[in-house]
Amino acid sequence: MESSYRGTLEQPLINPAATTRYGSLRSTLTIILQWALFIAMWAVFILLICQIVLFPFNFYLEFLDNWFDMTGGSFFGYAGSTLLIYVVPLIIIAFLGILYIEISRKEANKKKKSEYPRIRSWTLPVLVDGPFGVVSAAELVVIVLTVIYIVATMAAFIISDNTAIGRIPLPSYEKRWALLERSGLQLAAVGLFCLGFLFLPVARGSILLRLIDIPFEHAAKYHVWLGHVTLALFTAHGLCYLIAWGLEGRFLHEVVRWQRDNIANLPGEISLCAGLAMWVTSLRFVRQHFFELFFYTHQLYIVFIVFLALHVGDYLFATAAGGIFFFIVDRFLRFCQSRRDVDLLSAKCLPCGTIELVMSKPPGLCYNALSFVFIQIRILSWLQWHPFSVSSSPYDGRHHLSILIKPLGKWTHELKNIVSMIGEQTQQQLEVRCPFKFNASVEGPYGHEVDYHLSYGNLILVAGGIGISPFVAILRDLLHRIEQGQFGLPRNILLIWAVKKSRELYMLDLVDTKSICPYWANKICLEVQVYVTRELEPELENGGIVNGIHSFSNPEIKGKTMSSLVGTGNNIWLAFYLVSSIFGFVIAMALTETFYIKNYNSAPLWLKGLCLILCMVVGVVIFGGVAIFLWNLWEFKTCEDQKKVKDSYESKQTVQTYSQQNVVAGEGTEKLVNPENTHYGCRPNFKDIFGKVSNEWENVDIGVFVCGPESLETSVAKECRSYNLRNLRNSRNRAVFHFNSHSFDL
Repeated sequence: MESSYRGTLEQPLINPAATTRYGSLRSTLTIILQWALFIAMWAVFILLICQIVLFPFNFYLEFLDNWFDMTGGSFFGYAGSTLLIYVVPLIIIAFLGILYIEISRKEANKKKKSEYPRIRSWTLPVLVDGPFGVVSAAELVVIVLTVIYIVATMAAFIISDNTAIGRIPLPSYEKRWALLERSGLQLAAVGLFCLGFLFLPVARGSILLRLIDIPFEHAAKYHVWLGHVTLALFTAHGLCYLIAWGLEGRFLHEVVRWQRDNIANLPGEISLCAGLAMWVTSLRFVRQHFFELFFYTHQLYIVFIVFLALHVGDYLFATAAGGIFFFIVDRFLRFCQSRRDVDLLSAKCLPCGTIELVMSKPPGLCYNALSFVFIQIRILSWLQWHPFSVSSSPYDGRHHLSILIKPLGKWTHELKNIVSMIGEQTQQQLEVRCPFKFNASVEGPYGHEVDYHLSYGNLILVAGGIGISPFVAILRDLLHRIEQGQFGLPRNILLIWAVKKSRELYMLDLVDTKSICPYWANKICLEVQVYVTRELEPELENGGIVNGIHSFSNPEIKGKTMSSLVGTGNNIWLAFYLVSSIFGFVIAMALTETFYIKNYNSAPLWLKGLCLILCMVVGVVIFGGVAIFLWNLWEFKTCEDQKKVKDSYESKQTVQTYSQQNVVAGEGTEKLVNPENTHYGCRPNFKDIFGKVSNEWENVDIGVFVCGPESLETSVAKECRSYNLRNLRNSRNRAVFHFNSHSFDL
């Protein structure tokens, strides 16, 4: 009886085989759903691209005529017909993308790394010295296809227009004038298609940008490229008409015309002037040497868009309305997030002048080690926002986030002066909740949907100066994951850091290996190579006391934390906000059509274009604003609940960590920088470094992350390209270097 009873107890309540079968079935269904969503999104996107590519062909123009005849008399008129063709596909992709991201996020950690190394087109640098900077194979394909599309489209238009004009009995010079005007019209049509994509890369938190998982530094580059193409097309469009009007002798008459029922010339010229001002001041030389001029002039995008709508009217503007609408949706969400002041828990000025700011954040706000935030400090500027890489790991604490700022320009030097001045205040002031005389406004954090650095089994991290900031976050993140016993982490890590002065080396002391994970050396192979380029020997005071300027408050009780409207990845609320904005846009258009445009059938074309923009803004601000208000209420309630059940030990540790007045470099910590791995008076020889890595690590995928000046990025990209092409010939033992840039070029 006893043995029988004991045997009954040892039988599990749930059959492990059944649980395994259920998990396997669920995983299979999830993969099927992922692929279905993926195929559906690609099908809709290809359909949209096909409509753009086929635009110059007569059979497609006939289809559009029939489409407008069928739908133009509907409730929303011709503008609604155009929106159905060019905007609704983007909306469908957005909603499918929300569902796809939500499913993929749950399965992201279950993906296995590729067993054999393979070249990926988006991480293979092909062009490194051209005007486009470092260009991957995938980017080069897109550039070539775009050029082919523009040239082929204009050629098709010119051939068609030349044939049509040739049949009209006019003098030859008048035919040339007419062909010039028609060419200008077709240039504008292609420019509108480019404009439809121009604003998507700068919609930082847009679901479309998150869907394709493009980091912001790449998205900003694509925005610059699209901006050059779009404004070049619009400029050529304007020149064609100005030249034709001058030849016809009606230049002054046409320049000042503001037609009622046709294209309004004067608003188009105002829009083009605003665009040219942005174009000229966005050139790299101006951005680098006169950033404030570039930044303030770029606010003319509002003038550019509004007067463009006045120029072309509603149904033509609807061609490019998709990207603009998603930008408005994202911009309003970021505006609402950035209205909240954020307390600074700590400010520390390192000996090299670098500032570390530690900001309060809610526990539910998620980010990863390669995230970045935009910071505004209103006592310095009410308009300027500056991007900074996050230097902390999500595992450092649920209630704070830190960044490193190196004084390089006027804004950052003023910030350093303020922090230094506050550091001289009396000790009694540290007992105040927030002794700082300024708060920060924050947008973000933004970044990859998953921890991108974990997708490689081997890493090479190349930093120049303050470019070490994201790699501090990566190293801290990996140490925390090792401490937690996570699997699938990178096995080999090589950190290459080039600095001008040895005083900058204190920044790497922020990676406190002993306190995070003392036994890290048993789990991963981390090699650090430091190059001090402007010193021949170490400074005498290296290793002394690092004086910091600190202040802290308890964010769980009284502090002002970052808003989690952006960065949480809460796709349910994001979908609700997007649905509300679209619903508001549709309602506003319906009311405008019903009570104004159709009541007063003689509404001018330019006014219809203005009404279309106002409907988008009203839909986002009023209807989307209600969704954001409810989102904020939910966030507040969630934060209150988390405060009640929070771990008090973590809170005490957070306060204790950031309340220290001095940090002794090297005391009680295991320094990653030491005399053995520090090289003075030289720069890294990437050819030798990559050759050594290729021979030692052999048949593996290697993620190469670069954060630093353009010259450093170019040097690393060259070696990645060289060794990838060379190793292709050796099919046995070859390492594949995957180039990833994390450098901001604003």
